[in-house]
Amino acid sequence: MDIRIRRVTPTEYDALGEITAQAYLQDGLLDFGESDSYLGELRDVAKRAAAADVLVAMQGDHLLGGVTFVPSGGPMADIARPGEAEIRMLAVAREARGRGAGEALVRACVDRARGTTGCTAVVLSTQRTMHSAHRIYERLGFVRVPERDWNPVPELDDITLLSYGLTL
Repeated sequence: MDIRIRRVTPTEYDALGEITAQAYLQDGLLDFGESDSYLGELRDVAKRAAAADVLVAMQGDHLLGGVTFVPSGGPMADIARPGEAEIRMLAVAREARGRGAGEALVRACVDRARGTTGCTAVVLSTQRTMHSAHRIYERLGFVRVPERDWNPVPELDDITLLSYGLTL
């Protein structure tokens, strides 16, 4: 069965929020586990959907995962510069991995960026240990942009996010 990508619906906010939170927790991506303050952000799909485009990967009626696409100049951008779109919070449920949902979500973001007037690039931040995601990005033509690596929590000096970019 094919994977479909579409906008999240309000009835899916809780389910996608939990998929996203569990993906980060299960992969050990949160320094403080269940007490990590970022967990609330990951679960708050309604907040993301109000400020950006939240897309979901569906196989039949089954929600596989989602991603936040931040258009150029969007308020949820972390590293995007003028004319750049940003991909954030890509997550696929553990039991759904390996089916192509992550790649389909990234491709959908790139397609949206290409369809946006004045958008010249897509950028994203990723943790060092997200090797599967890195392979997806590189397969789709993203390249490392080490000069844009950054630390979202300066008081914890071991959290450096890697930056990738794709020129459109």
